[in-house]
Amino acid sequence: MEQQGTDQQATISRVTTGMPVVDVTGAEVGTVDLVQRGDPNAVTVQAPAADPGGSLDELIESAAVEEPDVPADLAARLLRTGYLKVSTDLAPTGAVYVLADQIAGVADGRVRLDVPATSLPAEE
Repeated sequence: MEQQGTDQQATISRVTTGMPVVDVTGAEVGTVDLVQRGDPNAVTVQAPAADPGGSLDELIESAAVEEPDVPADLAARLLRTGYLKVSTDLAPTGAVYVLADQIAGVADGRVRLDVPATSLPAEE
C-alpha cells in the first residue's frame, strides 16, 4: 500500500501545469491548471473560522475559495492522495479534479488517465 502511494507521488511529480490531459478512451479532457502533491497527513478540510474581531480584509480572505472546491469528503481524499485540477470544456464550472491514483502515466508531454472523463468530479 505504501509503495503505491510512493509511485503515485513519483507520477504526479512529473506533471506540470499546461500539460494536455487525455482520458482512458484517448479523448481530450483539458489542460492541467494545478498540480497538488499528496499529503498523507491531510485528514479533514476545515473552513477557517472568521474572527468576529478581525478586519474586513481577514474576513474576505477567510471566505476565499480554497482548493479543491469539492464536497469535504472528496476534498479530504484529494488532499491525501494528491490531485490535478484540469481546465476543461466538459464541466459547467470549467474544471474537473483528477485523483493521483487515476493517472495512468505521464508520457510525451501528456497526462493519461485510467478513467473516463465523465467520472471526474467537477469543481463546484
